[in-house]
Order: sequence, then structure tokens, then C-alpha cells
Amino acid sequence: MQGREQWATRYGFMLAAVGSGVGLGNIWRFPYITGELGGGAFLLVYLICVLIIGLPTMIAEFSIGKRGQLDAVGSFQKTAKSKPWVIGGWLGVITSFLIVSFYAVITGWVLYYMFSYLTGAVQQVEPGGIGEFFEGFIGHDFLPVVWQIIVMAIIVGILYFGVKKGIELSNKIFMPLLAVILIVLAGYSLSLDGAAEGLAFLFIPDWSALGDPNLYLAAIGQAFFTLSLGMGIMVTYGGYLSSQTGKRLPGTAASIVLLDTLFAIVVGVIIFISIFTIGGIEPDQGPTLIFAVLPEVFNQMAGTGTFFAILFFFLVFIAGLSSAISLAEVSVSFAIRQFNMSRKKAALIVGALITLVGVPSALSQGGPLGEVLIFGETILDFVDLLTDSYFLPIGGLIVVLFVGWGWKRSEAFETADFKNQWLGNLWLILLRFVAPIMIIIILLANYLGIGV
Repeated sequence: MQGREQWATRYGFMLAAVGSGVGLGNIWRFPYITGELGGGAFLLVYLICVLIIGLPTMIAEFSIGKRGQLDAVGSFQKTAKSKPWVIGGWLGVITSFLIVSFYAVITGWVLYYMFSYLTGAVQQVEPGGIGEFFEGFIGHDFLPVVWQIIVMAIIVGILYFGVKKGIELSNKIFMPLLAVILIVLAGYSLSLDGAAEGLAFLFIPDWSALGDPNLYLAAIGQAFFTLSLGMGIMVTYGGYLSSQTGKRLPGTAASIVLLDTLFAIVVGVIIFISIFTIGGIEPDQGPTLIFAVLPEVFNQMAGTGTFFAILFFFLVFIAGLSSAISLAEVSVSFAIRQFNMSRKKAALIVGALITLVGVPSALSQGGPLGEVLIFGETILDFVDLLTDSYFLPIGGLIVVLFVGWGWKRSEAFETADFKNQWLGNLWLILLRFVAPIMIIIILLANYLGIGV
């Protein structure tokens, strides 16, 4: 069996982890949930959830991988004294596999939009017709599958070259590129007429919105989704840490969480300023915000709309691609160990399987499988609901209980590299009590149909 791959540098590991978090969760999911749930009020609760649940859970996931030095399943098996804990590893592999199957579909939509702007197809759509343009594409008999396959081919190509030359190298290119594009778009958006209204919506809370229980449930769920928690990604990435790259883990995790959160906020600034610049459009447009609403805004921007749109969709594409790579790597890493495969073979086989599983989702949004419903949901929406509402929180619950209660205090502190005793104790308190209670609440709410 081939030796375990490792990160070349701590910086490369950080960028890969940030790349995993910075994805559709930040650009697609965060803005529309924020728009639906009160803007600044949601942002405030979300930031608290990231701090008291997201960061502690991320450190715990890294610690499991760092201690196990294997894939998600293997690291649980190696570090768990009792076998039931390994369910967390298996759930991470299954969850990430299912998420990337529809994630690649949506990233394909993004790539199609970027291509359509480059060819001028979107600009030719009559005002008010973008929604029909979007529905026509996702409801096509085969086009969504074509773009899904293109995205999956890029993902497999990067994973094919391994941790250092594939994942790490690509993120060393992607993340600085994203930062530059983000700065350009943010600087431009702040010059628009709707800057004051957009900033006020995002940063000044409507305190009445805090009375909505959906706001808290969505904030906890978004903290898990955007930080790639409960998916096995951070356990897998932790398994590539060496004694050198794994030093100062709490500080590294805090930096990753900070960068991911800043990215989401700046994207929110760009999107909400754009919306308020063009009158007659409300921010609470739901999941179709970036596909059916923002293009209408871009098309109404005299002169600069096309340039702004191309940059924006390129930003979304690179962000979605970096997250999809991380999601797929969980299954690739597992396949390499479980079936003693070479990385190249594992990347090709796992990539083909993910693509096949994702095809029904690609054809379920008005296409040939549009009438197929599972518990009243289309195939894509059902897979999204199943993973987001149940698998992610259950996986996260297993992680916090395992590290918080299954490890000795000294083992947890040593693996996570906590030098400050006070911070280490606070981390354990959050893992043992605060995070489990909040995760159980969201699971019960989702089961009872209370959530958004």
C-alpha cells in the first residue's frame, strides 16, 4: 500500500481548507438565507454560531484526522476505543459523496452562465425574462448533464495529481485569485447608488427578526454547511497533516474560519448593494437569487454590467469548484485506503460514480425527471434536504461527542495543540455541552418540520 500523502506547507493546508469552506455555501446559500431572514439580524446570530459551534467543531475534526493520519473512516477507526464512533467517518464519506453529486450540478449552472455572458446570450434576454432563461436551461433534456460532466472532469483532473500537486497547488492559485476578484467587485459595488441601503440591510439588525425561530435554525445549519463540517472533509484534510504542518491547530482553524466568514460577508455586500441599486427588486428572493435575480440586475447596469457579471460568475465558479474538490477528496481518500487503489485509479472511479449519481439531480429541475418526487421534493432538493438537515448535524454531533467525551482531556489538548489551558478548557466546554445541545435542537426542529 502506498504511503500516506501530506501537505507540503501549513499555508497550503490553510488555503485548501479555506477553499473547501469558500464555496456555494458562501455565495449561493448565505446571501439568499440572509435576505430571507432579516439581513443584519441573521448575520449577527450566524457569527455567534460560527464562533461557539463552528470553530470548536472544526478543531475537533482536524484533531481526529491529525491523530488518525488516515481518511475519515480510517481515522475514526484508529482513534476510537469503541467501534460505534466509526459511524461518524462513514457518515462523512456518504454525506460528502451525496453533496458533491448535486454540488457539481449547480456549479455547472454557474459555468453555463459565465459562458452565456461571454457569448452574449444572457445580455440578449428581454428585461424580466432571466427567470424563463434559467428555467429553460435547467429544464433542458441534456444540457445540465453536459455542464455537470465538464465540472466533474475538472474536479477529477485536479484530484488525479494528488494532495500537493493537485489540491494544494490549485488552491494556491484559486484562493489569491478569488481574493483579487472579490476586492475588485467589492470596490466597484461600493461606488453604486445602492451602497448605503445594501450595507444597512446587511449590517443593521432588524431586531424584530430575532423572534423568528427559523433564523436560529438556519444560522446553525449555515455554520455547518459553509465550514464544511460533518462532511468528513476536515477529518480527511487533518489526516494529511504532519508534525510540522499540524502545529498551532487552534490558531490555524481560527484563521480559516475568519477568512471563510469574511468572504461570505463581502459577497453579501456585493450582492445586496447590487440589488438595492436597481429599484423594484427585494433581497428575499430565495435560492434563485444568483441565477434569476442578479442577472436582471447586471443587465440593467449600463456599460459595466457584462464585465461585472462575468467576474461575478467566474468568482462563483472557482469558489464552487474548490469546495467540490474537497468534497470529492473525502471519497477518493477513503477508496485509496479501503480498496488499496492508486490515487489516479481512485480519482477516476470515484469521479465516474459521483457523476452517475448526480445525473438524476441534473435532470430533476424541470427536465425529464422533473416529475419524479421523493417525499414531495425533486431529486436534487431531496438530496440537499437529506444531507443538510440530517446527515450534517448528525455527523457534527458524533464529532463533538467523540472528541469532547470519548477522549481524555490531555489527549484532546495534545492533539489539538492547545498551549493555553484556559482556551483549551473553553473549547472542551463548548464541545461537551453547548455544541451538542444546539445540534440536537436543530435535528429535532428539522424532524418536526420547524426549520426553513
